[in-house]
Amino acid sequence: MTTLTADEFATVAPSEADARLARESIRQLTAQKIGKRSTVRIQLVDGDKKSETIIVPSSALQLFMHLLSQMSEGNSVTVVQTHPELTTQQAADLLNVSRPYLNKLLDEGKIPSRMVGRYRRVRFDDLMAFKRKDDQARAKILDRLTAEAQELGMGY
Repeated sequence: MTTLTADEFATVAPSEADARLARESIRQLTAQKIGKRSTVRIQLVDGDKKSETIIVPSSALQLFMHLLSQMSEGNSVTVVQTHPELTTQQAADLLNVSRPYLNKLLDEGKIPSRMVGRYRRVRFDDLMAFKRKDDQARAKILDRLTAEAQELGMGY
């Protein structure tokens, strides 16, 4: 397994101009009928000088369209490989928690990890499984608190 580098774990926060361009791009791409093709030809044009046609998997174009859709709404986007191992700092960043708090979760066995020399590594899949479970538990608690607030007539 590999460890993510900064290039493999970068977040893009679109500017307003990027969001407008992404909206137009997704509109144009959505109008195309991709169907069940396994590949798509894309033409790259460098101004008026030269163009090159490349063939990409349709699944890559679908992912690109999803990325554009998120950018068009002004959302930041991070693309991460799904099989690599993360450092504790990368895992903490993904969960939006401190590294010491993540280490506590690892020590308690709430997220599996392994040692590589003196350093711990966390599988991306394990981290996302923990996040899904934690998000579900948080949603249940929020639902319960909302129900209690409504029963007490707190105006929620």
